[in-house]
Amino acid sequence: MTLRIARDVLLLVAKRPSRLVKWRLQTNLFRGRAPMSDRIESHLKEDRRFPPSSEFSAHARIRSHAEYTSRHAASLEDPATFWREETQDLVFREPWKTFSEWELPHAKFFVGAKLNVSESCLDRHLATSARNRAAIVFEGEPGDTRTLTYFELHREVVRFSAALLDLGVLPGDRVAIYMGMIPEAAIAMLACARIGATHSVVFGGFSADALRDRINDLGATVLVTQDGAWRRGNVVPLKQMADKALLETPTIRHVVVYERIGTKLAPFSLKEGRDHQWDMLLARTPSAESLAKAKGPEAFDSEHPLFVLYTSGSTGKPKGVLHTSAGYLVSAHVTSKYVFDLKDSDLYWCTADVGWVTGHSYIVYGPLSNGASCLMYEGAPNFPDAGRFWNIIEKHGVTILYTAPTAIRAFIRWGDEWPEKHDLSSLRLLGSVGEPINPEAWTWYHRVVGKGKCPIVDTWWQTETGSIMLTTLPGACFSKPGSTGLPMFGVDIEVVKDRGEACAPNEGGKLVIKRPWPSMARTLYGDDARFKESYWSQMPGVYFTGDGARRDEDGYFWVTGRIDDVLNVAGHRIGTAEIESALVSHPSVAEAAAVGRPDDLKGQALVVFVTLKTGQPADKAMKAKLAEHIDREIGKFARPDEVRFADALPKTRSGKIMRRLLKEIASGSLETKGDTSTLEDLSVLAKLRANDDEA
Repeated sequence: MTLRIARDVLLLVAKRPSRLVKWRLQTNLFRGRAPMSDRIESHLKEDRRFPPSSEFSAHARIRSHAEYTSRHAASLEDPATFWREETQDLVFREPWKTFSEWELPHAKFFVGAKLNVSESCLDRHLATSARNRAAIVFEGEPGDTRTLTYFELHREVVRFSAALLDLGVLPGDRVAIYMGMIPEAAIAMLACARIGATHSVVFGGFSADALRDRINDLGATVLVTQDGAWRRGNVVPLKQMADKALLETPTIRHVVVYERIGTKLAPFSLKEGRDHQWDMLLARTPSAESLAKAKGPEAFDSEHPLFVLYTSGSTGKPKGVLHTSAGYLVSAHVTSKYVFDLKDSDLYWCTADVGWVTGHSYIVYGPLSNGASCLMYEGAPNFPDAGRFWNIIEKHGVTILYTAPTAIRAFIRWGDEWPEKHDLSSLRLLGSVGEPINPEAWTWYHRVVGKGKCPIVDTWWQTETGSIMLTTLPGACFSKPGSTGLPMFGVDIEVVKDRGEACAPNEGGKLVIKRPWPSMARTLYGDDARFKESYWSQMPGVYFTGDGARRDEDGYFWVTGRIDDVLNVAGHRIGTAEIESALVSHPSVAEAAAVGRPDDLKGQALVVFVTLKTGQPADKAMKAKLAEHIDREIGKFARPDEVRFADALPKTRSGKIMRRLLKEIASGSLETKGDTSTLEDLSVLAKLRANDDEA
């Protein structure tokens, strides 16, 4: 048996890894369970390390593991000195007096500093060689392209800043941004930062109801949107969806609409006195006062709110994660510089949407503060065919690709022939983000996309952390497929047991952060009590990430996924309660429960169990109606992969749905594990398993 396992592990490096190999690696390495045997563990340790090439290390910012270790130790032992050195190339109008102040669970960083975040991203480059360097290289889904240099991007941000000021936007006002992946989304974000307004980007895949709820929670006074966005050759009518939301958003005073598609394909209406077309608004001559403020922007306190970004929670209400100016900017800047080893010659492509934190930190604020050239693509990875990403890399000469394991698994399914049709030789570094990457996908990414020469930086972090917390610096540290690596500078992170004591090597536990870090969320907007309860109540004095993990004998972290009831479907965190609330709002539904099951492509697939009201048909038509209802209430990205009808759901005697048991059923398990003594009716489980779901 041992020889057979060893043989299967070796097959992982073959072109078509076996399903058995994948299962063994996931269950033993990725999920953090005990090693198969000393012999196999030794074999994996020897053969599953991927060091950077000597050529890459020779030109990297951090060139050895010893240098990384020394810098990381310094960042913890003398953080004030470390961060003072690392902030030399950012623009502070007034220097900080105190590195940090900490009173659980609230922190302040770079206390006393004054800055304008947009100056570090734009103005500081205008007197350097970056002035005429591409800041954003845009490719639209139809194939149209345009490039904005740092000079041009600065000019557009100043113009839009002046326009917002003329609309009466003041520092501290909230601006909602509901757009696709176009440069104007970044322009709007940077303009808000420039005038001190707090922006909140709402993912363009969200429904009108989801947009409405976020606007109202935020109390936004301005909405910036567009007529429509391209997606797989179709038009997503964003302005029409926004109009539905605006029927119930009393705080909105102005709406700015960028015309991306054109009225023939994306017709929209303008409400007089409220709605403004982007181009016409910017064509007006701004007031002298507004123009002066836009050109010479005000400096704000280090803790001035920069943005609020909503993320799903384990209750029905999304959480508005608040990030402030200096700490967030510094961490996004430093992690971008070192993790991606940015060079002036790079064309860096992060494939995330600006509606998620990855787009904030690693398309806008981090790369632009480093003077990087960033590619922005509007559309889907498989339109017009499965070779679109590889075509873009070849066409533009992309050097760094930062994408999600979900996308990588899709690429694998579509076939090696697509990347092999294109010249990917410009690539020098690959990255992974959004969820843990399984070893099979890592190996394919390295072999087929990177041609065996590109280091891979797998990264772990969260909306709440603001910046990358775990990774392997590409010129300094070897990588392990499936492991997210080592702590980033300033990050004191550990795997602990329930009572807080450290776990032994390779022992699974809870992933916690032991001290504050600059880019940490300051609170949840309007709900400080929930902030304390969500992140700081599990263990005294530490931040609980909500993830499980283990740390191996080399100090490498292996993140195993969420412990709570938030699902990670294709890189999107979706709260089960939000999905259940949407389902129950359908007139045919009595009860609903949402769970995840393992999925090769998405990481987790969404399965919903639904109990219908008496007289409602449990058929395929009803499944379609419920899926469409989720589309409307939340967004198409939250559409269930499977809808299963149930006469009753497994509950405790107190009425709590036992989702653990539903997860087992959704995953195809034929036996019930763990304690079922609190289950009210055991026959419910038997009925659910007997149901072949052919209705």
